[in-house]
Amino acid sequence: MFCDRPVKVTATQQDHALRFSAVVKEELERSGATAAVVSRAGLDLARFGLRYSHSGIALKSNPNSPWSVRQLYYACDEARPRIFDQGMAGFVLGAEEPEQGHLSLVLLPQAQGAALQATALDAQAPLALLAGEYSANAYAYSTRYQNCNQWLVELLASAWGAAAKRDDAQAWLRERGYEAEPVNVGRALILAAHFVPLVHVSDHPDDDLRALTMRVSMPSSIEQFLRREAPLAQRIEFCYNARHIVIRRGWETMGPGCEPKTGDDVLSF
Repeated sequence: MFCDRPVKVTATQQDHALRFSAVVKEELERSGATAAVVSRAGLDLARFGLRYSHSGIALKSNPNSPWSVRQLYYACDEARPRIFDQGMAGFVLGAEEPEQGHLSLVLLPQAQGAALQATALDAQAPLALLAGEYSANAYAYSTRYQNCNQWLVELLASAWGAAAKRDDAQAWLRERGYEAEPVNVGRALILAAHFVPLVHVSDHPDDDLRALTMRVSMPSSIEQFLRREAPLAQRIEFCYNARHIVIRRGWETMGPGCEPKTGDDVLSF
């Protein structure tokens, strides 16, 4: 969401991340799906009660390479949002904490996955939904700004609701009952809008700001929307640390750390 900050990665940490990404790609390949919404724990949002910060679309037919992630990001050097493709290994290595990581996949049913892949790979549709101005905390129900997750959920509206423009996408999402959970941000983030270039509050309702909350599209809200709109979708959550990789199938989320429960698959490093 914010401009890149250098993260030092040791050879062991890089090896673990690469092996972790290979496991994720193997699961994608075995699934038979053509598209999956993939979320990573990038920024540390634990203080807001959130684990996942950034979502994109892993596509089997991505021209960059199979299962590369198409996503929106803010190009700091150009000072504007862009859409780009990134291999799964690069996506995993984009996390703040290279010694451990969490990643979630929502595998889409064939028809819905095919529609999303076709729209995501279309030459015009993803760009038609791209806002001119980026805000890391963009209000989910406005077209004033946009963040990476908001672009993704509006792309879902384009694929499944034939929404050609952002206004159309917003209308379809309202009709389908999309809800961005209120995030209790406290005063610090609201004050940060005065001096942090990628944080804004002008698009948020005054009532929300007075309550110190913001309704921002986050991976958790997108996953709940997918679960309702695509009842046959399957969720797989992954984590890794210095000892092992844990794979959990189903909608029960992992707790803190990377400790397995009964039924989880565990792969030792």
